[in-house]
This record gives sequence, structure tokens and C-alpha cells, in this order.
Amino acid sequence: MSAIKAAVLIQRWYRSYMARMELKRQYALSIFQSIEYAEEQAQLQLSNFFTFMLDNFTQANESNPGSDPAMTEYERTIEVPTSYYGPRLCFPLTVADTHVLLQAFKDHQQLHARYVLQLLHETRKVLQQMPNITHLSTSYAKEITICGDLHGKLDDLLLIFYKNGLPSEENPYIFNGDFVDRGENSIEILVILFAFLLVYPNHLHLNRGNHEDYLMNLRYGFTKEVMKKYQCHGKTILHLLQDVYSWLPLATIIDSKVLIVHGGISDTTDLKFLNLFQRNKLKSVLRPPKSNTETINDSQRTSLTGACSHLVEVKKGSSGSHISSKEATWSSSASGDRRQYSKGQHLDNLCDRTTSHPVQEVQCCRPYSVTTPYTSPELTTKEWKQVIDILWSDPKHQNGCTPNKYRGGGCYFGPDVTARLLKRYNLKMLIRSHECKQEGYEISHNGKVVTIFSASNYYEEGSNRGAYIKLNPDLIPRFVQYQVRKSTCKQTLHQRVTTIELSALKCLREKIYTHKLELIAAFRQYDRNCTGKISPSEWVSAVESVLQLDLPWRTLRSRLVYLAQDGNVQYLSSFDDFEIKLPIKEVQPSLVETLCKYKTDLEIIFNIIDRDHSGLISIDEFHQAWKLFNLHLKIDLNDESIDSLARCIDFNKDGSIDFNEFLEAFHVVHKFEDRYSS
Repeated sequence: MSAIKAAVLIQRWYRSYMARMELKRQYALSIFQSIEYAEEQAQLQLSNFFTFMLDNFTQANESNPGSDPAMTEYERTIEVPTSYYGPRLCFPLTVADTHVLLQAFKDHQQLHARYVLQLLHETRKVLQQMPNITHLSTSYAKEITICGDLHGKLDDLLLIFYKNGLPSEENPYIFNGDFVDRGENSIEILVILFAFLLVYPNHLHLNRGNHEDYLMNLRYGFTKEVMKKYQCHGKTILHLLQDVYSWLPLATIIDSKVLIVHGGISDTTDLKFLNLFQRNKLKSVLRPPKSNTETINDSQRTSLTGACSHLVEVKKGSSGSHISSKEATWSSSASGDRRQYSKGQHLDNLCDRTTSHPVQEVQCCRPYSVTTPYTSPELTTKEWKQVIDILWSDPKHQNGCTPNKYRGGGCYFGPDVTARLLKRYNLKMLIRSHECKQEGYEISHNGKVVTIFSASNYYEEGSNRGAYIKLNPDLIPRFVQYQVRKSTCKQTLHQRVTTIELSALKCLREKIYTHKLELIAAFRQYDRNCTGKISPSEWVSAVESVLQLDLPWRTLRSRLVYLAQDGNVQYLSSFDDFEIKLPIKEVQPSLVETLCKYKTDLEIIFNIIDRDHSGLISIDEFHQAWKLFNLHLKIDLNDESIDSLARCIDFNKDGSIDFNEFLEAFHVVHKFEDRYSS
């Protein structure tokens, strides 16, 4: 009898232990996800400002508008040295070429820029022939494999191919967007997927995700990755990729019953409309049609334009002689046994400041008067809204359709919205991605909505599994889960969960620190007598009002602040463990916090201004660029403070600022990493 009691006690303890571990992992995932969505919201909220920046730093391509470099032109102008030991491609590609690429990337080799450009050129021609919505049938294959977000995680893609087999006529795949950003091997993933697309254009299918967007790439790492790996030809690669992105199909329908889109739907989603409009007009969802942008008042427009003009003069004065580019024509043909390609459309005549071909000079245009390939006057608000809804939306448990306030774009759609759309188009199921799920997938809306996410360890090693779907002719999804493990394979469950939890709390405490002054002001609204203490409920209210994160603050409170003996929160303890990595005494604390808070946005601005991506900008450029940002956000910082900061961070006094070092200087670090490790 005592043995049975002991077994019951052990079972209860084990269940309680596993429940605690699961709770910790779930709230860690909630922290990561809330911060991610807040960053996306900030990106979308600043889309109007970035539109203004790009409109006023548009570079004119010197090439003839009708020219389009051919495959042979890449061979003539880009030499592959004899010292290059990576894979060499010959077009049209064969299955053997895909195997060579896979092995090369496993061996950490890099594909030469010439082959990357040729691959993108051929990929664009294939994509241009595809419809907005691809229709597939399972009658030609036993199963179709559907993969979700990969986000630059090459190990996940290689593991999928190892477990499930390579793409082929007998083994078709659908990759549902977000191939790039965040991970370190986004360009390798694109190369692999595009290579298989060229070999099997009818058996490997790609949908566009919200990260197949050059403005998202500026913020989330892909632009930096390409410029680091392809310094000489990075801008050309990125420029061509913008056009490739715009030709990616928007959705896939299997057996006229299963709809696959990256994000979701809304109550106004119109599949017939989405199938007919010219999708390549939309280069970036973050640059909405002019009629949909907020109006900038005359005084702000004048100030911004003046600052832009001054900054352009600075760039022109420091750029030296003009750079010319040679004209070239494009011509290519496909092999007889492949899909016949139509003549490729010419490259965009005008290009974005961050990713352009050699330019003659920077042209400063009047706000909202310039026409670029990224803000086509033909793009309508309806077209933009339809696309942003299918790329950015998320499902919710409640009925109805409401704005997605946490991401800042798309909507939350309920079971009733799903049911109406499926009924309207005689569909059975919606498969989407876009959200990290702890198990790699999630079923919602009474089995009618399936979320699939294929990037394991998305936030932190061990944070989530990846998964893919095997869909058979009966249209019953079968889920295959996996997790790439390196350092965590020998750790206990407690060690793995603790690592994830501490990483999430670190991110959250950094977020709290970057809002220090706002939070202190909110705390003191409840602390009229300046005691340094407020009640736990008041602390929660203050944090919720400032950070606007959907988190269980009452549960998290004990991990973020100390309680006094009377049970009240010592709210200044929220900031005890933080410091700036390289504090500069001469800089005002308010400016330090502002720089920390908007560090990512500043990085995007400087990527727009720094056309050669050298990472070096002059003190005057730094001042004027910050002034632009200051005018847009109406931040109360004077010119003298910015000038003082610029002089302080010019460490070697050469008149230039290494912006990467500047960003590191204002990186939040923790003084006591082990405080919560016990």
C-alpha cells in the first residue's frame, strides 16, 4: 500500500513539475512574441516617414530605361576568379546543380555573386509567368508538403529535406513565405528554393510572406547579411531581389478546397480580385498608396524638405566624382524541355537609395511628387489593403474582424469570418503561417484554420519546434515536427526551459529600460508623496499603459521588481540591473534613452542615407538625419544635444562616425546576469 502512495506522490510531483515548466515556457514565448509584434507595429507606424525618406533620397539609375542586363552580360562584367572554390552554375540548371548547392552550403561555402544574379534573373522570368493564385492538384502526387516560415534558418530547411526528401515531380513542396530575415543564412535559403523552382517549376511553389519586402529586410537583418557577404555586388543583388519579391504568387489553392496564404484573411478578402490585379506593382506593403498615407502639414513638410535638401548637399559634396554605369541589353532563352520563358521585363529605372545600381547623383525631390517603381501611381488603396490583409493578419478565438493592433497591420479574424470565406469560395480549410507556435503548428477555428511554422528555435534555442504538413488527396493534414539541437541536446528539461525563460526576461527588461523616463513618470502619477513605492496593481497599470504589451504582468512582476516589506512595489528597482554598454558622460540621460528606444529605426534611416553601406557617416549627416527623425516624431531634443552627442561618439576625431560602433555604444546590457538564474 505504501508503494502505491509513493507512486501517486511521485506522479503528482512530476505532473506539477511539468506544468510549471510548461507555464514558464509559455510565458517566455509570450514575451518574445509580444516584443516581436511591438517592433512590427513600430515599423508599420513609421512607414509614412520611411516613405518620405525614400521619396527624398531617390537615386536615378543612369542606365537606359529600356535596358536589362542579360545573363551573358553578368558573365562579361562579373569575373569569377580562379581562386573561387565554391559551386559553379551553368544555366539552365539541372538536378545535379541543386545537389551541388546543398552540399556547398552544408560545407559553409558561398555562391559567387555572378551566379546569384543569374539565378535571380532566371527566377524572375519563371515567376512572371505564374498567376497571383496558384492552383494545384493532389491527383498527380500522393502528398504535398507545406512548409511555413524559415527565417534564414538553413539547418531547418536541410533537416526538412533530410526527413522528407528533396523536391521532385513525385515530392512537391509549397513554401509559404518568410524565407528571409532574422536568421544568418537567408541568402542561402533563397538560392536553394529558387534553384529547385527553376528545375521543378511545376512542383515547387512559393508564396510571398510579409518579410519578402525590402523595407522589412532593412530592419530585420537580410539587407545587412547580403551586404556583408557580397560587398561589391550586394546592392545589385538587393535591387534585383525587390523585383523578384514583387512577382512571388500571393496564394495557393489545392484541389479547389484548401487555401494557403502567409498571414490570413479579413472580412473583405476577395480572392477573385486578388487573382486579377497586377501584383508586381506592390514592391513593399510598408509603402502604402499616397492616398492612404497621413497628411503631413505644411510646416512639417517644409522642415523635413529643408533638412533633406541640406543632407543631400552633404552627400553630393562628399561623394566625389560621378559614377557611371554601362548600358546593356538582356536576352536569354530556355532549353526545349523546360518551360519556355518570355522576355524579361526591364529593371526598374529608378531605385531605392539603399539598394541601387551605380548612380550619377542623389536627387532631392519634392515630397509626394516623385514617382518611383515602389510607389506606382497605379496601385490603389484596395489593392494594398487586400494584400496587407493576407500577408499580416492573424486568427483569433472570438468572432468578428478587428484591426491587428499588436502587429500594426492586417487584422484579427474570427471563426465566423473564416466560415464565411470558406463557404463563399466552396473551400474546406485555410492553411497559414506567420506566427511562431510552440509545437510548430496550431489548429483553430474548429479545425478550419491551420497555422504551420517551420523555423525551430525561432526566439531562442529550445523555444519552439518546427513543423511541416503532409497533405494527402483526402486533404487531411499530417504534421511532422522536429527541432534542430546543438548546445541543448545534453541539457536537462529544467536547464533548457531556464535558458529560454532568462533570455525572454532579458529582452523584456531591455524593453523596460528603453522606456525608463516614461515609466518613472507613470509610476509617479501613483506616488504623489515620492515614497518610491506603489501598489502591485498600480505598477501593473503603469507598465501596461506605457509598454502596450499583451503580457501577464501580475505573473511577471516578481521577476522584474522587488517588493518592500509592506507588500508595495519598489518601482525604481525595475531599472537596477541595467546600464549602457559604453556610457558617455557628456550625453544627457534623456537623449541616451531616446537613442536606445529608437536604435533600430535609426539604423534603417542610416541604411537609407549610407548608399555604399560602408557604415561610415559624417557628423553633419548624423545631425541632419537625426533632425529628420526628430521632426517626424516630435521628440523634444535640441540641436545642441545632438551636436554634442555626434562629437562625443566621433572617437578618433576624423569627422566620421562608425554607425555600427554607435549602435553598440547604446546597447543595453545587464550588470548582474545571474540575479534570476537560481
